[in-house]
Amino acid sequence: MSAEILFQWVEGADEAFGLPRYETPGAAGADLRANLPDQRAIELPPGARKLIPTGLRMAIPEGFEVQIRPRSGLALNHGIGMVNAPGTIDWDYRGPVAVILINHGEALFTVTHGMRIAQMVVAPVVRARFTAAVLLDATSRGAGGFGSTGL
Repeated sequence: MSAEILFQWVEGADEAFGLPRYETPGAAGADLRANLPDQRAIELPPGARKLIPTGLRMAIPEGFEVQIRPRSGLALNHGIGMVNAPGTIDWDYRGPVAVILINHGEALFTVTHGMRIAQMVVAPVVRARFTAAVLLDATSRGAGGFGSTGL
């Protein structure tokens, strides 16, 4: 299954980095880069969160979403994650795309212009019907949750 995502640069964005791309033939996510106004780095102290612009807008086809996910290397090496991981971009949103990064690490982290900060995964959307019920069918698990199936 494939979907065509159309991109537009935000006014003043640096187009030199190109559009998001898959870095390997087997990659599920395409990398997003920080596209910083005036190419000024953004400092992210421990515990802080900041909105990092990508310089892009996108048109997602109806029936799809784009999930924004953290990069595992930034998480492992620096403790950098996303507050709302995964972030969802709905097909009808056309505004600027930005990533909410958080520093879970112990040291100051600097986001630089052009740095790969997140990855985007395109996924089909299934919309459910929501119906009120008096009773729910029974299962062997029942109401057990939060560790009830073991460690």
